Amino acid sequence: MVTQEQCPSGGAIRIGLFVTCLADLFRPPVAFAAVKLLEDAGCVVEVPTAQTCCGQPAHNSGDAASARALARNVIEAFEGFEYVIAPSGSCAAMIRVHYPVLLKDDPDYAGRAEELADRTYELTSFLVNTLGVQGVDVKLEASATYHDSCSGLRELGIKEPPRKLLASIEGLELRELAEPNACCGFGGAFSVKYPDISGKIVSAKTRDVRGTGAKLLLGGDLGCLMNIAGRLGREGSDIEVRHVAEVLAGDISVPAIGKEK
Repeated sequence: MVTQEQCPSGGAIRIGLFVTCLADLFRPPVAFAAVKLLEDAGCVVEVPTAQTCCGQPAHNSGDAASARALARNVIEAFEGFEYVIAPSGSCAAMIRVHYPVLLKDDPDYAGRAEELADRTYELTSFLVNTLGVQGVDVKLEASATYHDSCSGLRELGIKEPPRKLLASIEGLELRELAEPNACCGFGGAFSVKYPDISGKIVSAKTRDVRGTGAKLLLGGDLGCLMNIAGRLGREGSDIEVRHVAEVLAGDISVPAIGKEK
């Protein structure tokens, strides 16, 4: 259950959930948690089956043609929804920030890309800033720290919404990282192209995480969380890593990220 102010439309809002590739392939509970949070806030949630990747890997690798093709598919799949919500700052940023640029010279899709960008949001920012959700009715006796993804923080300016919602969880103590704005080193293809640099960056991140003394690491982007969880596991740490949506929805019954069998 969530607590919120008056729904801005005065009634149910029709949401198209952008599941994301990583949630679909590696962590479906994130998508289910997002659905629960949105439905608890009074929204009607649908998951278009025609959706595919947002195109960010292709875009980051310089394959503009493939990125444009994927963007066109996403635009078509999500037409007709009042809002498109993603439990991922990076995917939401791809649609909001990069689609209009990618398709600006396409007479059939330029306007549609702008329109989709205007109604696409990351999950926690939508709950807090658009729906006016004040908190969640969840209890969790734990100490946690929060990782801000580069895309969510720098491209979308998301910082306070997840913290506001987490602050409402009874029993949860949130401890800030010493360097909360530091990258985790994943960066999609960056971690593959520059593994040594990526490894040093994520090692600095895990030192910061351990330094808080928290037993739980939360974040809003699965790519970051899987990267950090992998390094924590190789270091022998018992810190659990979870997507913020799972905790906000009160669903921690599944194993933590990196602990799946």
